[in-house]
Amino acid sequence: WYQRRVREAVVSTQSTGIRPSSKVIVKFLTVMMKHGYIDEFEVVDDHRAGKIVVFLNGRLNKCGVISPRFDVCINDIEKWTTNLLPSRQFGYLVLTTSSGIMDHEEARRKHTGGKILGFFY
Repeated sequence: WYQRRVREAVVSTQSTGIRPSSKVIVKFLTVMMKHGYIDEFEVVDDHRAGKIVVFLNGRLNKCGVISPRFDVCINDIEKWTTNLLPSRQFGYLVLTTSSGIMDHEEARRKHTGGKILGFFY
């Protein structure tokens, strides 16, 4: 649901708002910002559920959520990347692991599996 709003704003490379705010969304956006797919984001506290304003840079083509959050062991990461990402050269899966929320390359380096949250490219 929040990916749809981001995807609609990608066409015009502007900012978009995501409501309600959550820690998982903030960590997902942090992974996207680390890889340069969004410029920055700010969390606006409106004394309700909160709102996140995302500033886009035009590099994001698609992002999506995988529901339900399937278990992904270290051996299955390659299978999920070929199913969800268009190429091996770009795009990332976002996993929630016991070491925190991270992309699939970092999870492979740390040799840990987890549950799949979503993807972006």
